[in-house]
Amino acid sequence: MTNELIAFAIASLLVSMAPGPTTVVILRQSIRSGRAAGAATVLGNETGWLVWCLAAALGLSALLLASQLAFDIMRISGAAVLVCVGARTLWQARSTRDPAADGGTAVPAETSLRHCYRMGLLTNLANPKAGVFALSFLPQFVPDGAPALPTLLVLAVGSALIDLVWYLGIVRLVCAARRLLSRPAVRRWLEYVSGTVLIGLAMRLALTSRS
Repeated sequence: MTNELIAFAIASLLVSMAPGPTTVVILRQSIRSGRAAGAATVLGNETGWLVWCLAAALGLSALLLASQLAFDIMRISGAAVLVCVGARTLWQARSTRDPAADGGTAVPAETSLRHCYRMGLLTNLANPKAGVFALSFLPQFVPDGAPALPTLLVLAVGSALIDLVWYLGIVRLVCAARRLLSRPAVRRWLEYVSGTVLIGLAMRLALTSRS
């Protein structure tokens, strides 16, 4: 049992470390608006992951595997969300306003904590591959004879906590260098990079398959 838990923890950490749209959005929000905004984005992301895990535990994510139409709808919708976020990021890169102009402590109205949480949530839910992954990943670590649903829910919470610790660590590191990263020229460059990467990830999602 101990070996299985260690294997699960290591696998969950490796999954968390894999870069993707979530990483880009968390970095962007942390640089623009500080630690609280980054943490809110992380919490939104973990909520989305728990929703996918719950769907997997209840068998709902199986629809994404069984139905090409369901997967395609989620795939195109998710790609559209990422394109919108990326396009907005590129548009905001044109602004010369320094988010740290007020000492770097206030979260701008357009990037309120609620907005950051929603951004993290939507970014995660926009990726149907997360649902397919939850359906294929978590059951591997359910011990023989263990009740499936309660065990899957416990594993989901465990993976979310590991994910949470990893991303909060990233937020902390980014915010430690925020004085440099928040300089208008650097911030504009990072916004352009973030927007371009998000649109690129959206295109990849649009062309992806269920396998």
